[in-house]
Amino acid sequence: MLIYAYRLIELGKITMQRKLGLTLATALMMFPQVVETIYSPALTDIAKGFKVSAEQAAQTLSLYFFAFAIGVVIWGRMCDLIGRRPTILSGLLLYSGASLVALFSSQFELLLVARMLSAFGAAVGSIGTQTMMRDSYQGSELARVFSVMGIALAVSPAVGMMSGAVLVYLGGYKIVFFGLSLLAVLLSGWSAIYLPETRPAAVVIMPLTSTLIMMFKDVAIWRNALLISLFNLCLLSYYQLAPFNFERLGFSSEMFGYTGLLLALGSGIGAWLNKFLLNKKWRSSNSVLLAAIILLIGGGMIMVLEATWFFILPMILIVVAYGIAIPNILASALIDYTDRLGTAGALFGLLYYLILGGGLALAGWNQRLGVVLVFCGCFILFLAVINCLILIKSEINTSITE
Repeated sequence: MLIYAYRLIELGKITMQRKLGLTLATALMMFPQVVETIYSPALTDIAKGFKVSAEQAAQTLSLYFFAFAIGVVIWGRMCDLIGRRPTILSGLLLYSGASLVALFSSQFELLLVARMLSAFGAAVGSIGTQTMMRDSYQGSELARVFSVMGIALAVSPAVGMMSGAVLVYLGGYKIVFFGLSLLAVLLSGWSAIYLPETRPAAVVIMPLTSTLIMMFKDVAIWRNALLISLFNLCLLSYYQLAPFNFERLGFSSEMFGYTGLLLALGSGIGAWLNKFLLNKKWRSSNSVLLAAIILLIGGGMIMVLEATWFFILPMILIVVAYGIAIPNILASALIDYTDRLGTAGALFGLLYYLILGGGLALAGWNQRLGVVLVFCGCFILFLAVINCLILIKSEINTSITE
């Protein structure tokens, strides 16, 4: 495998300093969510196979994101130190190997370790791709690219769920882990041939400590990190908790996987609305506020309907809100850190994935999807209103100065 990795990295000599293609960027950006949601339909099978409770099986997801957060920092820093391309290839190969370890695990504790290693490797798909996109696109063009990414991010869980349901039906959780390893190998090969190196030739390696201090003092960074983590928590808590809801209602894991079709519908609606609002020159803060209202309405409906199978229908609203909000937040989150995108992106990712991991741990303990969504919706609405008020105040101050 080391020889294979070396050859993949050496192929970079013919792919230096090209603009990142949108198709490959989309595949890399989708990778972390696809591989995690492929795993979701296998949760009940894992609980039975390892003889653990639903709460214990669900915690594999929260541990996954804690390790993912650490991976974001390491890979983000490596993007600045050794380049974007070799960093992404290394992470993909690590994910493939860790999935094979999970495949042959006979103890639940070993499975947890393998899942955390997988998460560490998968993190490169998020931070590496975002860094390369910020290298390749700027301004309104970057916002539109992130809008396309928003569609991919919203659709990818649906793709993962349906694929996972089929794999669980074919051979249980073991065939799922085999499929995950194979997917990472295929994406590695594609990246080895077509992935360019986008790191600027004259990049300055900014000190990690000074960047950390700067971002720690930046209130906007904290606000955006909370918004991203809470929107993701709303989406991912469905994949974490809904399989057990389906089991209680007497439905199979395959049926849970097919609900991805409904989520794909919501993704399409969210993407269309976001594009429509961009064309209408809506401010990103207003779009996020609209998304917060939609999410809170959907969460309230799910809380009321959670004891019946109808609870899956309002999830469309959750995905619509996600598709509107995430591209707008991501496009502007690091606008003040363009001289240190890899490092700043890594620290930003660490912050919101740690928050997300903590949220998933609490959600797994609570086991009430509706409660999680309503709580997150209220918090998101509060943050979105603050964003709008800050922007209004800034405009008033600017007009007075002029």
